[in-house]
Amino acid sequence: MSTNHPSKNLTVSSTTAYIEKQSDIENKRFVFAYKITISNNSDQSVQLLSRHWIINDANHKTEEIYGEGVIGEQPVIKPGDSYSYTSGAVLETEIGTMQGRYFLVTKPKPSNKDEIDLDVEEFEINIPQFTLTIPRILH
Repeated sequence: MSTNHPSKNLTVSSTTAYIEKQSDIENKRFVFAYKITISNNSDQSVQLLSRHWIINDANHKTEEIYGEGVIGEQPVIKPGDSYSYTSGAVLETEIGTMQGRYFLVTKPKPSNKDEIDLDVEEFEINIPQFTLTIPRILH
């Protein structure tokens, strides 16, 4: 069993962008893209199985989203590798936040190629809160 637990050695980072061409200010439709990168600094491969997002806008409207994988994938992230994807969110206000968690499993290596390792551990990692905002809203 590894002493390098994956949940303590996975990092989640984000970048965001306002998509002006898809937004409609008059109808209170603000479209944002976000890019998430998950880096695996542990000594075990992990697989992302599902996600839970909490999205808040400036009107205190909260939306929770649960789903399998991300963008239709359940990626395996090997030790030392990163996985990135881009997705989007639509808000009714010019500013909001997103945060959540990913649910993963370890993908241990079998002792030999004919063996199946059933010692799989489920765990979750937090997605740190990030802000969605149109340019020049925050000072």
